[in-house]
Amino acid sequence: MGASAWDYYVPYQEDLDAALQQLRRDVFEAGKYYWANGADWRPEAEREPRPRTLEELWADELVRETGTHSILDVFQVVGPDDTPDYNTVEPVTAEEARESLGTDRLTRAHVKDFGVFPRSRWVGRCAVLHDDQGKPEEIYFWGHSGD
Repeated sequence: MGASAWDYYVPYQEDLDAALQQLRRDVFEAGKYYWANGADWRPEAEREPRPRTLEELWADELVRETGTHSILDVFQVVGPDDTPDYNTVEPVTAEEARESLGTDRLTRAHVKDFGVFPRSRWVGRCAVLHDDQGKPEEIYFWGHSGD
């Protein structure tokens, strides 16, 4: 299947990891992810219902191998002193934004240029987006995952 790109906008809150956890719950509850065990490539008799919890989802070996091709494939936002790793989200730093885009007050208009930020498969990124007055307004999460 290969990896899939994904992206999401959520209302701003200071705690980026709390925003990620809420987004993950929302996506899971809405069923907006790839469920390998219920996929069309399986004969209908072999398709399984979607899991009832995130824990049940990630207990499945096939899901751990193929992912969900969504924000569900990342589990936490890393802090400024942490090294991003598999299944994490790395925030864009103010320094990184200034060096790459000339401002540390990113807006939705900058999102089209976010390809300048280094990224890795199975490691998401996030950035705080500001309104016209420079006030934090949204958090943008993006990445690519799945096999």
